[in-house]
Amino acid sequence: MHERKKEILAYVDNLSLLMVGILFVLFPVFFLSSTTDAFVEPKELLLIILSSLALLIFGVKTIIDGRLKLRNSPFDIPMVLFIVIVFVSAFFSADRYDALTACAPLLFVGYLYFVMINTVKNQKQLLFLLSALTTGAVLSSLLTIFSYFKVYPLPFSYTHVTYFTTFGSMLDQALYYAVVLPIAGYFGYAYISGMNSPKKAEATPFSTGETHHKKNSGLMGLFGIAFIITGIGLGLTVYMLFTSQKPLILPFDVGLQTAFAAISQNNVFKSLLLGSGYGTYLNDFTMFKPVSYNANDTLWAFTFFRSSSFALELLATTGILGIGVFGFIIYRILKEKNFFLPLAVATLAAIVLPFSFTLIALFFILLALFAIVCIHNNPQKYGEAEFSLFAFRRSHVTGSSEQHAHQTLGPSERKISRIYPSIFLLLVVILVGAPLYFITLFMISDFTFQESLVAESQNNGLATYQLQSKAIQQFPYRDIYYRSFSQTNLALANALAVNHPKNASPSAQTQKDILTLIQQSINAGRAAVTVAPVTSFDWNNLSSIYRSLIGFGQNADQFTILTLNQAITLDPNNPQQYIDLGGVYYQLGQYDKAATEFQIAINLKQNYANAYYNLGHAYEQEGKYPDAMTAFETVKQLVSGNSANEKIIDNDISILNNAANNAQQNQRTPQVSPIPQNQQQPINVNKPGTTLPPHNPKEKIPAPTVSAVQGPASPTGTANPTSAPAPSKAAK
Repeated sequence: MHERKKEILAYVDNLSLLMVGILFVLFPVFFLSSTTDAFVEPKELLLIILSSLALLIFGVKTIIDGRLKLRNSPFDIPMVLFIVIVFVSAFFSADRYDALTACAPLLFVGYLYFVMINTVKNQKQLLFLLSALTTGAVLSSLLTIFSYFKVYPLPFSYTHVTYFTTFGSMLDQALYYAVVLPIAGYFGYAYISGMNSPKKAEATPFSTGETHHKKNSGLMGLFGIAFIITGIGLGLTVYMLFTSQKPLILPFDVGLQTAFAAISQNNVFKSLLLGSGYGTYLNDFTMFKPVSYNANDTLWAFTFFRSSSFALELLATTGILGIGVFGFIIYRILKEKNFFLPLAVATLAAIVLPFSFTLIALFFILLALFAIVCIHNNPQKYGEAEFSLFAFRRSHVTGSSEQHAHQTLGPSERKISRIYPSIFLLLVVILVGAPLYFITLFMISDFTFQESLVAESQNNGLATYQLQSKAIQQFPYRDIYYRSFSQTNLALANALAVNHPKNASPSAQTQKDILTLIQQSINAGRAAVTVAPVTSFDWNNLSSIYRSLIGFGQNADQFTILTLNQAITLDPNNPQQYIDLGGVYYQLGQYDKAATEFQIAINLKQNYANAYYNLGHAYEQEGKYPDAMTAFETVKQLVSGNSANEKIIDNDISILNNAANNAQQNQRTPQVSPIPQNQQQPINVNKPGTTLPPHNPKEKIPAPTVSAVQGPASPTGTANPTSAPAPSKAAK
C-alpha cells in the first residue's frame, strides 16, 4: 500500500512538472490573432492556465500524501514581498482597474515560482525543465531563421514577412535568445568536454558524474545542436535590430526624469512608497515627460508604454518599495555562491533595457531555476519543512525528513494534522479561483472586442456596435472598450444624420436614433474617464465627442474646452494638445485665444510646422497679415522637400498676399532664421474629426462629471451604453 501511494505521488508530481514543461516549450512561440494583442496577451493566458493547473495538482498531491511539505528557497521572502507590493501599488493607483489588470498575470508568475521550487527535487527533473526551456527557444529560432530566408512554415498571411517574430518585438526576442543561449551552451560544452575527459562531467552542478553523463550523452548532444540554432536565431535578430528593425527605446534620461517625477509629485507619500501603480507607466510618461523630449524629431510623436528600463519603470510605478524589493532580489542573487549566467544576463538587462511581460516572466523562471540549484547545492540550509498542527504549537515546522516527522508525531497527532493539506488546498483554490474568474471575464471580453475591430475594418457598423456593447457587458472595467464604443456611436449618429434624402428632414425615428446614439457616445466617453481618470487619451476622446457636437448640443463648446484642459493637465508638454485646443477656439471664432494656444505649441516644439501653419491662419483671421506671413514663411522652410506640403503652403501664401493687397496694407516678407527641418505630417488647419449638422434648438447633452484629480470610481451607474436600442440597419 505504501509503495502504491509513492507511485501515485510520483505520478502526480510528474503531472505538475509536465504542466511547467509544456509552458516552457510553448511560451516563446504561442500567439493568437483573436486577441487585441496577438503576442504578449496569449503568453499571459498560457502562463496563467498552466501555472494554475500545476499549482492545483500540487495541492491535490498534499491531500493524497496527507501532509503539507514545503521547501524553502533563498528568494521566498523577496518574491512574496515583490508580489505584495506590486498588488498594493495597483490597488491604490488612480487608474486602479488598468493597474490590477496588468498585475494579475504577475501573480501567476509567483505561483509558477512556488510550484517549481516544490516540484523539482532532483537533477533529472531540473534537466527536463532546462530542456523544455531550450526547446521553446529553438522552435522560435527556427521560425526566425525560416522567415528571414522567406520560407514561411505558418499558414497565416500576416506571418509571411522576413521580420516576423512570435514575441511581437525583436528586442524581446533577442533578449530571450540571449538568456537561454548560455543554458544550451553549458550542456553542449559539457557534452564535448565529457567526450574528451569524462571526469570533467563530474564538476557540473547538473550532473552526478560519469555514469549520469553517459546516460544523458544523447540529450547533451541535442543541447549542442540547440546552441547552434539559437545562436543563429540570435545573430539574425541582432542583425535586424541594427538594420531594418531598429527598436524605439525611450532615452534613459527621460525614463529617469519621469520616474523621479512620478514618485515626488501628487500624493507625495503614497507616490514615494508605491509609485503611480504597476502597469500604468503610460500615464507617468504623458504627465512628466520633459519639454526637451520634443526636440527628438524621431521619438517626440511616440507615446511610450514602457520606461527606458524595467528598473526605472518599477521605480515610477511601484515607488521605492517596489524598486527596493527588486534590489533585494538582486542582492540575494549576488549573495549566493553559485553563478548562473542566464540569470546574470537577465538581471543586467532589467537594469538597462525595457521589459515586456514575456521577459519579466522569464526573469522569475530563471530565478526559480537558480533557487533549485542553490537548494541542491546546499540542502542543509534550504530543506523541506512539514507543517503540522501539533508541531506548530512548538516550533511552527517540524524536521525536513519523513522519518523525523513520523518520530515527532504520534498516530493520532498525524491524523489530526491532515487538516493542513485541506486548508492548503482550499487556500490554493481561493488564490487561484478569485483572480482567474476576473481574468476569464477579461479574456472573453477581449476576444469579443477583437471581433468588433474586425467588423469595424469591414465597415460593418451594426456588428461593431453590438460586439463592443457585448464586450463592455462582459468586462466593464476597461477604458479602451468605452473609448471605442463612444466613437462607434458617434460615427453611427453622423451616418444617420447625413444619410437621408437631400432637402428633407430626418424622420422622427431617425432623429430619435441619432439622439440615442449621441447620448450613448457621451456616456461611454464619460465612463472611460471614470474607469481611467488619469489617462489623457480618454479625456482627449471625450473632448473630441463634445467638439463634434458644437452647434448641435447645449454647452458643447464649454464641455469641449473643459475636457481638453483636463487632457492638457495630464499631458502638459505635448504640443498637439495645444493645437487641438487652439483649433477649438479657431472653430469658435476666438482667434486671439487660438493664436495663444498655437504659440504655446511652438514654444514646446520650435520646428513643428503644423503649429506655425495654424498660427498663421489664426493671424490671418485677425487681420494680422505680417504676422501671418512670418508664420507661413517659417512653415515653408520647415516643409522644404515635401512636395505636397509645399504646394499647400504656396497656395496659402498666395491667398494671404491677395488678402493683404485687398486690405491695402503694406506687406513686407520678413527675414526668418533657419530652423532645423524634420519629418512633418501633412499640414492642415485643426478641425474636428466628426461634426454633426447644427441643430436648432440645441439638444441637451450630459456634462463631464469626473475630475482628473479624483481617484477611480466604479463605472456602474455612471454610464449604461447598452440600455438603449441598437441603431437601425440604415446606419450600417
